[in-house]
Amino acid sequence: MRTTLGKGKRSRDLKRKAKRAARLAAPQLKVEVTFRHVEPTDALRQYAERKFGHVARVLRRPSEAHLILSVDKYRHSGEVTFKSGRLTATAVEEDRDLYAVIDLLADKIGGQLRRHVEKMAARKTRVRSAPEIFGEAAEESEPV
Repeated sequence: MRTTLGKGKRSRDLKRKAKRAARLAAPQLKVEVTFRHVEPTDALRQYAERKFGHVARVLRRPSEAHLILSVDKYRHSGEVTFKSGRLTATAVEEDRDLYAVIDLLADKIGGQLRRHVEKMAARKTRVRSAPEIFGEAAEESEPV
């Protein structure tokens, strides 16, 4: 059995799989959860990290989310601030269950981030004018 990777089909396949895994790997996301008037539980914290981890894949860059969960009698509310570079997105939701609040917040932030990414992708670049194009062609053709 060969120990070194050569130019064969198997080595190309391994390289391709490694590139794909690196491309699809979830970007770094730091989720900070603050509990107000409620006991902090690991289950809620892990649920929030999992939900916002899916949202962070939209941006494909390191980001952080600060989630504030609070309970006032029967009103469970949540607020999230999502930061990545210069981009900041916030959302506020209320419901009767903290898990439902986390779901609603993740959906709302996900929509905001998708709209932002689509807007940046649709941003048009300036088309060069005819004198700029012909000016470069004339400079290249002149002998020195």
